[in-house]
Amino acid sequence: MQNENKNKTEENKLDKNDHRVLGQELDLFTFSDLVGPGLPLWTPKGTILREEINNFVQDLRKKDGYQKVAIPHITKIDLYKKSGHWDKFSEELFQIKTREGKEYAMKPMSCPHHTQIFARKIHSYREMPQRYSETTMVYRDEQSGELSGLSRVISITQDDAHVFCRRNQIKEEILKIWNIINIFYKTLGFDLKKVRLSFRDPIDMKKYLGTPEIWDEAEKILRELVVEQKINYFEGPGEAALYGPKLDFMAETVTGREIQIATIQLDLNLPERFDLTCVNENGENERIAMIHAAITGSLERCASLLIEHFAGAFPLWLSPVQIKILPISAEKHLAYAEEIFKFLKETIRVELDDSNESLGKKIRNAKIQKIPYLIVIGDKENESKTLTIETRAGEKIENITIENLLQKLQKEISDKI
Repeated sequence: MQNENKNKTEENKLDKNDHRVLGQELDLFTFSDLVGPGLPLWTPKGTILREEINNFVQDLRKKDGYQKVAIPHITKIDLYKKSGHWDKFSEELFQIKTREGKEYAMKPMSCPHHTQIFARKIHSYREMPQRYSETTMVYRDEQSGELSGLSRVISITQDDAHVFCRRNQIKEEILKIWNIINIFYKTLGFDLKKVRLSFRDPIDMKKYLGTPEIWDEAEKILRELVVEQKINYFEGPGEAALYGPKLDFMAETVTGREIQIATIQLDLNLPERFDLTCVNENGENERIAMIHAAITGSLERCASLLIEHFAGAFPLWLSPVQIKILPISAEKHLAYAEEIFKFLKETIRVELDDSNESLGKKIRNAKIQKIPYLIVIGDKENESKTLTIETRAGEKIENITIENLLQKLQKEISDKI
């Protein structure tokens, strides 16, 4: 009976927080039968949410010296034959044949492309590491029965990054990524207390690239790292990527379910396959390592997680609409409301409700949209040229000037970390 009650509580919580329901109610994304399943269409509000998530990740990366790169959405299949993905996953790739009979594929990941950016020239050890960052859409031929809202889609927007470094720089670079992951998820209210060491399945090496010796080296480095960091970890045999073992960071959802979020992958195989080197202190070509890092995993999956985590009531910096202005009377108060709107819209995401609805209905509509702050404009505010603010939690702030309100909002946004 106790388990039944617990399951019902979790089901109710999931229904209330389900990103598929909230996404429609808050007008964040939609799907179209004409476009196809697994291909989400982001509304203006949903696009703000995506961009705020991505901007936060990119700002954190920029501080660590990542440089932005950009690649095409298709490639000759030769690239994936060289990387090894073709032999293992060709059936999951969207394939294209040109009018001239040439074979291309839609990219399912960006790492093989990024190897070619690194390989464009000879790198001295003094230039190492090279850190590339890109947010780009990739495509995987998921089965229709596996698709689910934003959690599992065909078009996947990855906040992808790759570090090309020397062997003696591996741990330092992984720790920098680890720090970005900690800051990002702590800001969003997640406590990352556990890491999965996603290793190969030693019984079935056919699923992976490279030799057992290369895998032994990579797995040893990651195991030593988590021990040194004194974090709770467990091993997941068979959970490794095609080309290397991973650190998968685990978090709990609002229903208490444990899921994998961010990932750091150590790859000693693609540098071998693409012959990636730097020139060391002795003038010799030295084989490098490659680190793959995805902070959000994908913007779609991360957005679904955050919609459910916050039940759509996003913190101010993440909210598509940060403040809404509600004039009580369009006839008497709209002019002052428009003045406030023009002042705020340069720096704050603001909407003005100039409808003829009652104030009560305007407030209800704004609260359904889970907007953090409401400005109510009535006779008192019109005469005093001050504002009355109501927060999403119901707190009221009266007689605040527009300048002080703007300072308050900007401080709240800047203090997110």
